[in-house]
Amino acid sequence: MAVIDVAGYVAELKDHAVDHGFHVHDERHFVETYSLRQAWEVDLHPEEACNGPLDLHLALEVDPRVLLSFEDAVVDLAEGADPPDDYHFPLTFTWALPPLPHGPDLLHLAIDLAGVGGVDFPVEASAIDSYPSATDPAERRLTVIARQKVSLARVLAGEELLCDSFDRALAVSQFLLEAAPAWMNED
Repeated sequence: MAVIDVAGYVAELKDHAVDHGFHVHDERHFVETYSLRQAWEVDLHPEEACNGPLDLHLALEVDPRVLLSFEDAVVDLAEGADPPDDYHFPLTFTWALPPLPHGPDLLHLAIDLAGVGGVDFPVEASAIDSYPSATDPAERRLTVIARQKVSLARVLAGEELLCDSFDRALAVSQFLLEAAPAWMNED
C-alpha cells in the first residue's frame, strides 16, 4: 500500500484551487510505461477569465524513485517520528496568452512579476516571436512560469495545500489579465 495517495492529493489541490478563486476545466494523468514517471496536469484559470484570454496550466511531476525512497524512509521511522523533509515533487504553474500584437517589454514584465510573485513564488517570463509568413508582422506569444516544490512529508501530514502559492498564482493571473488588453489591442 502506498504511503501517499497522489491521485487523492491532486483532487485536494483542485478543490483547494477552487477555494482560492480558480475554475478547473480539465485534468490529465500520464504514466510513462518504461520508467513509471507520472504527470498530473490541470487546466484552470481565475473565475473572471472564463472567456479568456488567459490560460493557466498546473503540472505535478511524480518521479517513482522519489516516491519509493520516501516510502522507504517512512517505513523505517520510529513510532511517532516525523519523516525527513528531503523528498519533493516539482509543481509548475504555466500561464499563456494568445498572440500579442503589442507584446510587453520582457524586462519590465519580469520586474513587475517579481513584485507580484514575491520571493517565495519566483516567476519567469519568456516570449517567442514567430512570423506566419515573411510579409506578416511578428506574433509574440508570452509564457509565464512559476516553479514550486511539493514536500512529500507535508503531503503525508496533510499540510501541503499550497495556500500561499495559489494566492500568488491568482495575483499573477490578475496582473496578466489587467495588462493583456493593452498588449492585445490591434490599433
